[in-house]
Amino acid sequence: MLGRRPILAIFAAVIAVAAVLPAAVAQEKPIVVFAAASMKNALDDVNAAFTKTTGIKVVTSYAASSTLMKQIEQGAPAEVYVSADLKWMDYGAQKKLIRNDTRVNLLGNRLVLIAPKDSKIGTVTIAPGFDLAKLAGDGRIAVGDVRAVPAGLYAKAALEKLDAWAAAEPKMAMAENVRAALFLVARGEAPLGIVYETDAKIEPNVKIVGVFPEDSHPPIVYPAALTTGARPAAAQYLAFLRTQAAKAIFKSYGFTFLIKPTS
Repeated sequence: MLGRRPILAIFAAVIAVAAVLPAAVAQEKPIVVFAAASMKNALDDVNAAFTKTTGIKVVTSYAASSTLMKQIEQGAPAEVYVSADLKWMDYGAQKKLIRNDTRVNLLGNRLVLIAPKDSKIGTVTIAPGFDLAKLAGDGRIAVGDVRAVPAGLYAKAALEKLDAWAAAEPKMAMAENVRAALFLVARGEAPLGIVYETDAKIEPNVKIVGVFPEDSHPPIVYPAALTTGARPAAAQYLAFLRTQAAKAIFKSYGFTFLIKPTS
């Protein structure tokens, strides 16, 4: 028969284990990241590297930055938000949905004109007076929704600056995000599309036929930040995005790393 002291010791041990379990379960819960659709391939690799380094899993939802921020506003449990433009991060800050003190302008990109790989359209010079509508002929021009999707906003700004928007607007095939626009061209459903350079590089069925001048649109910047509901592990993830290891992955996909990397 067990004495009083051994029983008390066992009871104390059970309580100690029970107290530790919630913390362990919380640690095992994946970090939830909401990121711009154009980041998918690169960020999947970054996430794998983070998990390998820390043992912490990451679950990422990719869509248009506008769609993701609206989902966060409606209560979606994102802990890290990475936008393809400053506008939607600013919106999150104004609505107090992100922790502005954690915000960092992480990546840059370029805007390009693409065509199907077997298209007869060759390299074109995109400059003031560029007639995109004529180049498209009877076809459509695939682009992210110019009313909200960052890639679409950049595209519209560029075409307006180049005096090409009025003629091209009726031919726009607006997609829910930049990857959807990319796939319309890759499948041959649109003879032309406007996407990021990094998108074009991961799709073997398209080719870049022109690059938009950097001064034709606002700088393409990808800011990242923690949401107001983020756990401490999410801060560890955001810090990893700033490392040399993350920089190497992002640069391999064609992104520009805008900050000095940490170790």
